[in-house]
Amino acid sequence: MSESTPSQSGPVVDKVLLAEPRGFCAGVEMAIKALAWMVRSFPEPVFCYHEIVHNKLVVKRFEDQGVIFVDSIDEVPSGSPIMLSAHGSAPEVVEAARAKGSYVVDSVCPLVTKVHHEVKVRAGKGFRIVYVGHDGHEEAVGTMAVAPESISRVESVAEVAALADTNEPVALLAQTTLSHRDWEGVAVAVKKRFPDVWTPGRSDLCFATTNRQAAIEDLAHRSDAIIVIGSANSSNTVALVKLAHHEGCEHVYRVNSVSELPQGISGVVGVTAGASAPEELVDAVISFLAPVAGCELVVVTDEDEYFPPPRNIRDLQASIEDASTVLLGGSLLDRPAMDDRSLPASDVLASLLT
Repeated sequence: MSESTPSQSGPVVDKVLLAEPRGFCAGVEMAIKALAWMVRSFPEPVFCYHEIVHNKLVVKRFEDQGVIFVDSIDEVPSGSPIMLSAHGSAPEVVEAARAKGSYVVDSVCPLVTKVHHEVKVRAGKGFRIVYVGHDGHEEAVGTMAVAPESISRVESVAEVAALADTNEPVALLAQTTLSHRDWEGVAVAVKKRFPDVWTPGRSDLCFATTNRQAAIEDLAHRSDAIIVIGSANSSNTVALVKLAHHEGCEHVYRVNSVSELPQGISGVVGVTAGASAPEELVDAVISFLAPVAGCELVVVTDEDEYFPPPRNIRDLQASIEDASTVLLGGSLLDRPAMDDRSLPASDVLASLLT
């Protein structure tokens, strides 16, 4: 479907209820800014293992800048710069990238890294790990590869019942982008099946995913229709759609862009965005809906989590700034500190158009 505005005369929307928080999470912010930095720093092409995040606009924006997304490190010519996606990569993929790439940045979300660490530690202690995750999802594939002999993936109560009996201690871990609804029933079944199951002190479920789900639960009870902005391969976006339906909203639409909005949408419309959807898509949707009574921000929490760039990017950025300052005759002592936190990834993404 094209990105042009639909040919319909336009909806008659009374009000938009706009979820807060919505859109980019801290992990996506970090990954997008890291890949944008690589695009600005290296000649084309920069290679990225898997989509940097699951969003069509973001991927297309980087492809237009010469980024090539691959599903195997074997596709990358030796000596090329390589980015590893935010979803996390199998240990052998990380090793292969470092052996082949001239400069490698692993943009894995720190929350996914936490789960990888939990898998490694529990497997090392002889645990049988029950991992709740979606079949084939890149995060699940990468996590299971950390200890493939020690882990069993499930995503339904029936699959929990089908697990083999074991004399090993059992640990329960999860894909970070699951909805509470996807997780809760399966987790309860695992705990009934294995009463002494070990679970981490802090939930594996992503705080940003949880926050966006809390917001859509509120919207679902106040909206005639809900629009969820995000791509079909985004697990947390799909979870938002399912949750809105579960909470009783009959008309729920997932769209990649304005061009996919349904005909005849009206009344009070809730709007949110998955954790990999940029704010420019939200702005375009609201502009098209043109609510008569404007927008009401529905705030469920203040989300201020921040993940800094990967360490090797920070080190290289500092080295480049030091060299530039000296060459231009400036003072290293008086130079302002870099402030990555104050630069939103949506602005960085938009800057790639210029």
